[in-house]
Amino acid sequence: MEIKLMGVLYNVLLHNAQTIFDSASPQAEKIKGLTNGFIWASSAVMLLVVVLSVYIPVKFRAKTGTAEPKQTGGNRKLEMLMIGIPMLLVIGFFFWSLSVMSAVLPARDNRKPDVIITGHQWWWQADYPAAKVTAANEIHLPVGRQLLLQLNAADVIHDWWVPALGGKMDMIPGVTNYLWVTINKPGIYEGACSEFCGQQHAWMRIRVVAQQPVDYKRWLAANALAGKAPTDSMAKAGQALFVNASCSSCHSINGSGAKGLQGPDLTHFGSRTTMLTGLMANNPENLYRWLSDPQKVKPGANMPRFIFGRDSLRALTAYLSHLK
Repeated sequence: MEIKLMGVLYNVLLHNAQTIFDSASPQAEKIKGLTNGFIWASSAVMLLVVVLSVYIPVKFRAKTGTAEPKQTGGNRKLEMLMIGIPMLLVIGFFFWSLSVMSAVLPARDNRKPDVIITGHQWWWQADYPAAKVTAANEIHLPVGRQLLLQLNAADVIHDWWVPALGGKMDMIPGVTNYLWVTINKPGIYEGACSEFCGQQHAWMRIRVVAQQPVDYKRWLAANALAGKAPTDSMAKAGQALFVNASCSSCHSINGSGAKGLQGPDLTHFGSRTTMLTGLMANNPENLYRWLSDPQKVKPGANMPRFIFGRDSLRALTAYLSHLK
C-alpha cells in the first residue's frame, strides 16, 4: 500500500512539476542553456573543493616522528591561477547572460501587444485587443508565432512565470512591462505568480493553453460571442438572479446586462477546465461549494458570502455552468 501511494505521489510530482528543463519556446531554451552552464561550472568548482578538502587533510596530516610539511608562500603562478580562473568564469557568464537577455527580451519597437495580462488578487485577466475578447485564468495562446505579452498589475506586485515558456517578469501597479514568448508545441503549460501577493498567493496559478493557429482562431471567435442564453427554467432563474443581485456589480457576462469589472469575466466560464486559478476542477459540485461559502473554499478571496437559499444556489450553478 505504501509503495503504491509513493508511486502515485511520484507520478503527480513528475507530471505537474514546473521546470525550465522541459522548454517549449526559444526563450526558454536560451535560459535552459545558460542554467546548464551555471550548473556544470558550479558543480566542477564544488567537486574540486570537495576533493581538495579531503585530499589535503589526509595527505598532510600530522604524523609521529615527521617534520612539519614544507610551507608554500609567495607563489605568484599559483595565486594567479586561483584568482584568474574564477575571474574568467565570472566574465564569461556575465557576457553569456547579456547575450541571453538580449535574445529573450529584444526591443519592442512600438509593436502593440498581442495579449494584455493583468494580475489581480488572486486571478488573471487576459485581454485580446485585436479580437476584443476578455478571458480569465486560462490563457489561450497560438503556437508558432512570436507573441508580445503586456503585463500589468491591478492591485499589488505580482509576477508572471511559466517555466517551460521562458522568462519571468514582475507586474507592478502603475508600471507596464512586456515579455516575448514563442511557443513551439501545443499543450497545457503550468505556472504561478512568483511574487508574494497575499493570503492566496500559493493558489494564484497560471494555466496557458497553447493551440494550433486554427484552433486558436476558433477559440477567439467563440469567446467573442455573447454569453449563451439559458434554455431551461433553472438556468433562466439563475440568470435573473445573477443580473439582479450583487453578482453583476463585480462580474460581467456579455449579452446578459452584467457589466461588473471587479471580478473575472464569466461570459464563457463553463468552458474552463479549472476554477479559482487552478484550485479545483470546474464542475457543478465545486461551483456550488464555492457559491455557498467562498471564504471556506478560498480564504481571503474578495468574493463575499451571500446568503442564498439552496434553490437560488442551484439556479446560479446551473446558469454559470452552461456558459460555454
